[in-house]
Amino acid sequence: MIEALKSDDLVFRVGGRFKLAALVQHRWGEILEGARPMVERKPGMTDIELVIQEILDGKIAIDYDNSDIPDPKEIICLPDRMKKKNAK
Repeated sequence: MIEALKSDDLVFRVGGRFKLAALVQHRWGEILEGARPMVERKPGMTDIELVIQEILDGKIAIDYDNSDIPDPKEIICLPDRMKKKNAK
C-alpha cells in the first residue's frame, strides 16, 4: 500500500507531492477523530494505508471546483512517459 506513494500516478492525480501530503494529513485527522472509512479496512491496515486506499479508489480528492487551488489537469504538463500511459 505504501508503495503507491512511490508512484508518480498518485502524485499527478492529486496535483503534486505537497497536495498529496496535505490531503493525506487532512483525511488522516478526520479518521483519528472518528470519521468512518470509505473503503473496507483489511486486517492489519494502518490509518495511513486506509487513507491512501481511499485516494487510490477515488473516494477522496481535493475539491478543485470549490477551492482556489488550480486543477492539476490545467497546469501540469505530464512527462512523455505519462502521456503514453494515459493514452492506452
